[in-house]
Amino acid sequence: MERKLRRSRDNRVLAGVCGGLGNFMGIDPVVIRIAVVLLTFFAGMSLWVYIIMWLLIPEE
Repeated sequence: MERKLRRSRDNRVLAGVCGGLGNFMGIDPVVIRIAVVLLTFFAGMSLWVYIIMWLLIPEE
């Protein structure tokens, strides 16, 4: 079965990006959400990456 990166409709908090990444990589989306929040506070760039992914990754 071919896995495709898609934003999640079921496992979403904001746009489904973290839920889709979690499904694609086979890990819990909460881990990705925590990483995004930490990187946003400490690096600032992950917010822009999240917005870009929101625009580029199609919804399932």
